[in-house]
Amino acid sequence: MFFAIWWAWMNFTWFASAYDTDDVLYRLLTLVQITGALVMAAGAAQALEHDDFTVVTWGYVSMRLAMASQWLRAAYSDPERRRCCLRYAFGILVAEVGWVARLALPGNGGIGSFLALALIELAIPVWAEHAANTTWHPRHIAERYGLFTLIMLGESVTAASNAVRTAWDTDVDADTIVLLTLGGLLTVFSLWWLYFNHNAPRRLATFTTAMLWGYGHYALIASAAATGVGLALNVTRTTDHGALTDQQAAATYTIPAAVFIALVWLLHRHASQASALADIVHLTTVLAVLAATYTACPCSARASSRLFWSPQLSSLTGATLSGCPDTGPLPLGGATGYAARKRSHGVCSP
Repeated sequence: MFFAIWWAWMNFTWFASAYDTDDVLYRLLTLVQITGALVMAAGAAQALEHDDFTVVTWGYVSMRLAMASQWLRAAYSDPERRRCCLRYAFGILVAEVGWVARLALPGNGGIGSFLALALIELAIPVWAEHAANTTWHPRHIAERYGLFTLIMLGESVTAASNAVRTAWDTDVDADTIVLLTLGGLLTVFSLWWLYFNHNAPRRLATFTTAMLWGYGHYALIASAAATGVGLALNVTRTTDHGALTDQQAAATYTIPAAVFIALVWLLHRHASQASALADIVHLTTVLAVLAATYTACPCSARASSRLFWSPQLSSLTGATLSGCPDTGPLPLGGATGYAARKRSHGVCSP
């Protein structure tokens, strides 16, 4: 489910950065993609509870077919990059045939067929861009990825809020719930600070680094979502309704948070101008967050304070010391800017 949502969004983001003309046909095809997303959402429960991915698959395929249509329009309107656009359209069509055929296999083909088709999907941009690079814009891409990350962090707050609302109806000690709640809010604040503390457009200087940055966000955004789930599980644990042990519950929270911190630094490290001290601070922060997994009795008030507050304060310290300058020329990586392209004649207007 998460791969389908992320991949459909990611493809649309990079396409829109290069060929967003905002004309009538572009908007109608976007409506088809939105409808496909709603179909996926409608089939989520059936997929997660009964392993029936029929509705989800058709929703995803409809989104991707609309995307293929957009690439065909771009191929018609942009002769210089026609080969690249046609590769995108062809690759998407082949992949979608595979997703539909997978439904006919026993058990929807299992994890093996999913991984094979997912790898095909992931290979399409690399294959297509070798023909000719599309004119995406670093600031546009960084903004879209930042918005997606912000949404996922917001969903973490929502998940924690729902868990806290349920916990208040029990006889759990109020101090414990308050510590967990404040710790969770500080976690989200820390992760937000860390992520937006970097000059992302500077990282997107070349096609290779841009692809690594884009693909690397899959794990980063997933870890942001998992952090919220982990916090909700820890709140559930305090009500004695969870099946996890104390350390297992703590791990569902600390491991995703540590992964997020590590990935933010790895994705931006080579483009930043931070000192070696920042490397040490980030590594120490990751280890401190992981070490909190073994805090004695994480469900108690005092232990909850150590588990949820100390790592977050370390994260804030790491963010401050790793500050990257946001000034200087912007490397466009061959991009001309999506605003300028929208003013150009005839692009994506058959």
